[in-house]
Parts: sequence; C-alpha cells; structure tokens
Amino acid sequence: MIEPRFSGTAHEPRAATDGDRRGGDRYRTVWRIAKVVRDNDVGLWRVRNISDRGMQLAADVPVHVDENLDIYLSDSVVLKGKIVWADGGRCGVAFHEEIDGAGVLKQLAAEQRAYGYRAPRIPLHSRAKAQVDGVESIIELVDMSQSGAGFVHGGHLEVGRHLHLTLADGLERKAIVRWARGGRGGLWFTEPLNRVDLESIRRFEG
Repeated sequence: MIEPRFSGTAHEPRAATDGDRRGGDRYRTVWRIAKVVRDNDVGLWRVRNISDRGMQLAADVPVHVDENLDIYLSDSVVLKGKIVWADGGRCGVAFHEEIDGAGVLKQLAAEQRAYGYRAPRIPLHSRAKAQVDGVESIIELVDMSQSGAGFVHGGHLEVGRHLHLTLADGLERKAIVRWARGGRGGLWFTEPLNRVDLESIRRFEG
C-alpha cells in the first residue's frame, strides 16, 4: 500500500491555474479507473485529475459532502479522503494525508507494465443466468471488471466455452470462459461493460 509523504490539511481541490502549478499544488490529468469503496457500496469511478492533496472523480451516483472514500488506484495503491464538493457528476476529494502524486503515478505505470496486471474490479455476491447451447444454469459472480468477471460454478463450464450471461439487473453480455479450476472460474466479455454500469454494486444485488 502506498504511504503518504507527510500530513497536511485537507482542502477543496480547485481547477488548475498558473498559480497552482507549483510544488504540491500541481494537478495532473489522469485517464484511469479506480475502485471506490464507500459506506455500504463499491464502484468503479473515473479519475479525472490528481495532486498531492486531492483528486477529482467522475461518477453519476449520488454523493454527499464530507463522505469518506477509500480509493483503490490498484491493489497496492490505496488513497483515503473525503468529498469536499460535488457538482454535475463530478466530485472533489481532499486526501486525509498528503501524498507524492508524481510518485504514485510512477508506481501505477510500473504496475500496469508488469506481468499479471489486472484492471480494478468490484467484489460481488450476485447470481447470474448462464445460457450454454440453449441450456440455462445459475452461476454465482464473485467479482467484476469492465472486461470480465470471476464466478463460482459446479464444474460444468469448461475453458473456452461460449455463453450468454444475464446479470441480476437484466444487463446481458456474451462471454467466454477464460479459466476454470477448483470450482472457480473467470469470464471474458466479448463486449466490455460501460464504466457507468459499474459505478455502484447495488444495481447487481438480488
């Protein structure tokens, strides 16, 4: 887990100006998805920019000022902060402790180049319908990203098997079994999910 560089006072992030572009006030534009953990919810949100003291996120789910967030930029880089403003599907987060923003981005870039890197995914406990060759069965999804999902099965889904998946909220995708062993497996969606489909885990409950 990334460690903060030193403590600082939380403040409301602002749009970058020439006066802001120095030291810890420098904002860096980021095109990245983060797993955001909230009270009783988890989702994938867009990171728009980041500085040493805060970041801006984009998500259309309802949020409120002073809400605390755990922001997983990767499995090892986790930032904690609170929402200090929210407007039109965007919100500003002030970190509880100041970070080395450049160092964080450098670490994330190295992780993405490493073998076995996985995109952020949200944990699930949701049933889905899997139709294979006209035969329908129920599988338990345990996590999901934009490109795939992990599942629990009874040994009837072999690697390479094509299936039609219907999620709890009615969302449908064609998928291929990428791996299966020990009662667990992984699916790859032939068409990725939209990020907005994964902004809140609550839509898949049921």
